[in-house]
Amino acid sequence: MSEAWTIPAMTTEDRNATLFERARQLLPGGVSSPVRAFRAVGGTPRFVESAHGARFVDANGDEYLDFVQSWGPLILGHAHPEVLARLGEVAARGLTFGAPHRGELELAERICAAYPGVERVRFTSSGTEATMSAIRLARGVTGRDRLLKFSGCYHGHSDGLLVAAGSGAITFGEPSSRGVPAAVAQLTSVLPLDDEAALEQYFAAHGAETAAVIVEPIPANNGLLLQRCEWLRRLAGLAHEHGALLIWDEVISGFRVGMAGAAGIYGITPDLVTFGKIVGGGLPCGAFAGPAVHLDNLAPLGRVYQAGTLSGNPLAMAAGAKTLEILHRDEVHATLNLHGRRLEQGVRTLLADHAHWRASFVRIGSIFWLAFGARDSAPRSAETIAPEAAQLYATFFGACLRRHVYLAPSAYEVGFLSTAHTEADIDRAVAVFGEAMAETFGG
Repeated sequence: MSEAWTIPAMTTEDRNATLFERARQLLPGGVSSPVRAFRAVGGTPRFVESAHGARFVDANGDEYLDFVQSWGPLILGHAHPEVLARLGEVAARGLTFGAPHRGELELAERICAAYPGVERVRFTSSGTEATMSAIRLARGVTGRDRLLKFSGCYHGHSDGLLVAAGSGAITFGEPSSRGVPAAVAQLTSVLPLDDEAALEQYFAAHGAETAAVIVEPIPANNGLLLQRCEWLRRLAGLAHEHGALLIWDEVISGFRVGMAGAAGIYGITPDLVTFGKIVGGGLPCGAFAGPAVHLDNLAPLGRVYQAGTLSGNPLAMAAGAKTLEILHRDEVHATLNLHGRRLEQGVRTLLADHAHWRASFVRIGSIFWLAFGARDSAPRSAETIAPEAAQLYATFFGACLRRHVYLAPSAYEVGFLSTAHTEADIDRAVAVFGEAMAETFGG
């Protein structure tokens, strides 16, 4: 265990605050994505000036140990030298073509070789586009309209996915955002995770009209809500029994928990899978994929339309292909699992030594989450997350930030390890977590 880290002195001028005030005059809420505004945790967002490896430097010149890693894609850390070198080679030949190029083939071949059941890949510019397009494809293949999703799983901000559960297990969804037509939301049903009875009831009532079931097999957008393999298998069985396609959203888990993603962990092959984050190597990129029998329904071969001017961008393809190459070549996931185990053992020891700290630690591979308010067992559904989790986390987050350890500014987001994190970094994080827990719970 490393010694407690000394909190650096504040700079005379808070340049982060100055930039944030300027940003609020130009960007809604001062940000390009809501959670970055620190509304859930209080304080001023850090404006990143540069990043390398496991750290970034903010506008004040202060360095932070980063466990967000751009929300997951930087599995090799910031500015990995091999990825940068490859980007330099490709950028010298052009930034975008709007035409086919070899880079698409290299990345697609790597994805098809790694993920079970994938024979075709269609690239997009984001995970949101990937999930939206996979759902359209499923509707085109099945000729049905209804979609089933699960509370606690986030699949991007397209209209049909910004839906909250209704008043009962099988009621129609309701818009969770203004601007989403009720008629669109009503085509989406929402169930709780880890509830087999609700699944059975839903499919008995709506199985014949359901085009697709979409789920994060490793839910990591509303906490890390690890699911039982038995529940995932029952979900897959019911979907196929009723002629619906099973879509696995592996935008976060794909290539992070293993080369075969959650499919490799659980031994379940979905009908369609969506990717993002790591497949772009840190650049904007998404993809949806599956067997030829489904993907060949896309234009120009089939009647399901999907397109994108910047899809297959050469820089994103190069960064993604180089990242997947390194993951396979260096057996990166074995190293990341060791890092994750070290972090888990350190935090669990802290929790065991302080019975009044109301928190539990959840991890799969290099993804981790501190579930506040849950002492004995971690939640498996959004509905079982403790009501006080956000308030407790805000105190914990602020204490970590003052010690220059950067976590996601939300109690419901997860942390990520990279190959750039060292054992010393992990030990330092454990020490800081202990000090922050003491501030949160006392002693």
